[in-house]
Amino acid sequence: MAIIYYVAKTGNDAGTGSKEEPFLTIGAAAKAARAGDTIIVHKGEYREWVKPVCGGLSNRRRIIYETAKGEKVIIKGSERIQNWEKADGFIWKAVLTNTMFDGYNPYLETVAGDWLMCPVEHPVHLGDVYLNGMSFYEAESYDALKNPIVRTEILDNGTKETVPIKNPEQTKYLWFAVVDAENTTIYANFHGADPNREMVEVNVRRSCFYPDRTGVSYITVRGFEMAHAATPWAPPTADQPGLIGPNWSKGWIIENNIIHDSKCSAISIGKEASTGNNYRTLRRDKPGYQYQLESVFAARKIGWSKETIGSHIIRGNTIYDCGQNGIVGHLGCVFSEIYDNHIYNIALKREFFGHEIAGIKLHAAIDVQIHHNHIHDCSLGTWLDWQAQGTRVSKNLYYNNNRDLFVEVSHGPYIVDHNILGSKFSLDNHAQGGAYVNNLFAGKIILKKELNRATPYHAPHSTDVTGYAMVYGADDRFYNNIFIGGATTDTVGTAIYDGCTTSLEEYIEAVDAKKPGDLEIFEPVEQTVYISGNVYFDGAKSFAKEADKLDLPEFHTDYAVEQNGGEVHLVLTLPEVFGSYSVAAHGTESLGRVRVVDAEFENPDGSSLTLDSDYFGSISEGAMLSGPFAVLKIGENRVKVWG
Repeated sequence: MAIIYYVAKTGNDAGTGSKEEPFLTIGAAAKAARAGDTIIVHKGEYREWVKPVCGGLSNRRRIIYETAKGEKVIIKGSERIQNWEKADGFIWKAVLTNTMFDGYNPYLETVAGDWLMCPVEHPVHLGDVYLNGMSFYEAESYDALKNPIVRTEILDNGTKETVPIKNPEQTKYLWFAVVDAENTTIYANFHGADPNREMVEVNVRRSCFYPDRTGVSYITVRGFEMAHAATPWAPPTADQPGLIGPNWSKGWIIENNIIHDSKCSAISIGKEASTGNNYRTLRRDKPGYQYQLESVFAARKIGWSKETIGSHIIRGNTIYDCGQNGIVGHLGCVFSEIYDNHIYNIALKREFFGHEIAGIKLHAAIDVQIHHNHIHDCSLGTWLDWQAQGTRVSKNLYYNNNRDLFVEVSHGPYIVDHNILGSKFSLDNHAQGGAYVNNLFAGKIILKKELNRATPYHAPHSTDVTGYAMVYGADDRFYNNIFIGGATTDTVGTAIYDGCTTSLEEYIEAVDAKKPGDLEIFEPVEQTVYISGNVYFDGAKSFAKEADKLDLPEFHTDYAVEQNGGEVHLVLTLPEVFGSYSVAAHGTESLGRVRVVDAEFENPDGSSLTLDSDYFGSISEGAMLSGPFAVLKIGENRVKVWG
């Protein structure tokens, strides 16, 4: 018989957890709950790391954690500190006993691991200090606390930029810590504020909601605010803990939460440690690429399959102010669905830099469906790295990102359809076998081969590895997209594919013409690209061999993305000829098969798909427009695309 447990700030962990005798902590309820039970948490601030002990048994027999209706509940990985003492001018200090960290001291632990590039001259620790919710920066030394007149930031390419402070709003709030055998002393420059009167908090816990063992499946977490976790760097070759996550299990639902201020990653649906844990950094004997390849086969040996891992749902969450990722995952993310999330301000604090940073960063995103997310003001919007197979990125809104979408060393088939890729850098394509259909691209597109990293591919809709290959570029489809070149002087459009063959038959003939030989006669021949039905405005450049297109590079579209509060509008001016240019919907039959994997573009259940549902979900019948919208008018359009 299912039980409902209650948690309240007036409760007692020695109680029964009933409505009349609620538990005081969520952790106490987590120890009591079994499959089918529900935990209802009443309003208040819970400073604890919730570690679910048991999981559910199926989608119908879950353990549900949810907030009481209409009540605000926040789980924090921090503690409030009120024993600050004046040290020097605006600098205060607080002495904390090391026992409060329970064996994981964020002021000793550093941001470190595979593919972390900088800083290297001084450590960045996992701790943090918050003044009324505002995160501080870590100073390089105690002396640096005294005169914080410049802001040093690490850019996306790993270089540093020093920005002088010109007004009080730019003032950099700094902390520095000294740890000995018994105490951790935190020094912070509060710029005139009294930390004993204000709300000042410091990180003390690694996570807020995360099992400490694997295999705790079928849990729902709904309606919480969660913040202030001292999460570690989470590359694909390491254990990947987040502020919240399932820790290598199946069937979690994380929905309608507000998640922020994780040192590295907010939601993790990623790898665990037994399949490799920063071996490149620790052993230094092989490249991280090799260890990542080994982790795929190691995961298969411990049961990485659809039956045991993945199939998570992440929906309706607001995620912001995290140092590395909003959502991260390698291997453990398979068969999951990510939708209706608002993700912003990811990796903009720029205290550290590495190659694993994005709003959503997934490796081996097999059959993962990413749709209708609002992703903006991130170092990188979405990064699909390795084994993006059966993955679909659909109806998402991207803008104000340094890059919107990066697909790397994947062989497809994967689909990118009906998205607004609105930043000055829309697509970084280091992959092959993708179908880009009915999108709006407002920024540059890069195409790059990867001829020194062979990466795995799989049987359709499975984790079974069937082979591995280099990335030769192309084998892509670009159908019915709108390209707008006005936002950048870089190449926008499909001209980057000039020189590619236009059919598999032409490709095979070109290879055969180089006989005799085997691998060496394939390598110099450009793979096929399939391009048709696209519209080019404002200097965008089309593929030379594209026969069916609307090519108006001289037309200025007055393109803009305008954000006002919770609403976002897309502004776009269209010429009269656009209304008479119609295209057909594409799907499994017209998209064909990708060459290397020899697999089709289809739904995760193996059924055929048709890409006839626009950004808003409206179904187009018969002829349709290029771009993500079923209906646009001639002249100026102002379309509400979020809110």
